[in-house]
Amino acid sequence: MDYKLLATDKACNARAGLITTAHGEIETPIFMPVGTVGSVKGVHFHELEDDIKAQIILGNTYHLYLRPGMEIIGKAGGLHKFNGWKRPILTDSGGFQVFSLSANRKLKEEGAYFRSHIDGSKHLFTPEGVVDIQRIIGSDIMMALDECPSGKSDYEYARKSLALTHRWLERGWKRYKETEGLYGYSQAYFPIVQGCVYPDLRRQSAEFVASLGADGNAIGGLAVGEPAEKMYEMIEVVNEILPTDKPRYLMGVGTPANILEAIERGVDMMDCVMPTRNGRNGMLFTRHGIMNMRNKKWADDFSPIQEDGPSMVDHVYSKAYLRHLFVSQELLAMQIASIHNLAFYLWLVKEARRHIIAGDFKAWKDEMVVNVTRRL
Repeated sequence: MDYKLLATDKACNARAGLITTAHGEIETPIFMPVGTVGSVKGVHFHELEDDIKAQIILGNTYHLYLRPGMEIIGKAGGLHKFNGWKRPILTDSGGFQVFSLSANRKLKEEGAYFRSHIDGSKHLFTPEGVVDIQRIIGSDIMMALDECPSGKSDYEYARKSLALTHRWLERGWKRYKETEGLYGYSQAYFPIVQGCVYPDLRRQSAEFVASLGADGNAIGGLAVGEPAEKMYEMIEVVNEILPTDKPRYLMGVGTPANILEAIERGVDMMDCVMPTRNGRNGMLFTRHGIMNMRNKKWADDFSPIQEDGPSMVDHVYSKAYLRHLFVSQELLAMQIASIHNLAFYLWLVKEARRHIIAGDFKAWKDEMVVNVTRRL
């Protein structure tokens, strides 16, 4: 994997860059749609490519490991061959999913023991094991196994958790360095900065992560219960240390405003289930504000979903029709909303990139944050 930093905004730390992988280029800053089990819910790949303009999607190691399983994905020749997506894929290590199963997992020095949410069977994720699994999946970017403590964790828990994450990272990094990809192309491995909401722990973690010299670095353990301002503070602390010549991936974030604030602070890559999950529940994000499509106010509004929207569905369907579909519990409603929201997120980061290169990102971003948080 290769990364080139192409521009930095004059008034802040926002960056525009280019990541090159075996499956194509990624213009940063970028938002990555979440394809948990190898698919983005309710969205065809041709829609992701042609309408949404997705450059990279995510897969999830935990879910793919449990179903369909590594034997099937290995026989297929990796996830790209299995699902037919020809562009880059990033896989998360499964750590967040395991640790969200608080009642069904135990953390030990050797790794994370957990029970499947599907059938209750017992499993163990080790730092080495998740590297091996992601080798079989064949993602362009792999993630290290870490513990993701709650944003409300006390200092002592966060300190012990970080120490465990760093010991796991040393083991995972060693496994990564002594193995190779299975399908004729290289895979990058991103370590993850943790440390909860404590600046000294975040600095300690960022310094350790940066010392490895990996192809890119991730910031985890944010947007997990802490206030947004604390999240922005931790991003600033970490990005003062993480190298500028490597991409920075903020995991699991977030709202359009969160994304713009993160970009301002030097983040390059982001992902979140919000555009599809909220879309399936009738919430649409637009450049003018947020719409709840179940509201009666849209019942006789025959204007397009968004006249200046980036997606085909914005111009084809009216607000009244989309509301009708949601009220009728029609599956098409969820598909339309998901396509719209993802297209908007990808438009937002593309516009951010354009303004970074032009040198006026900060002024544009401050105005856009007001717009995208407005309730319509």
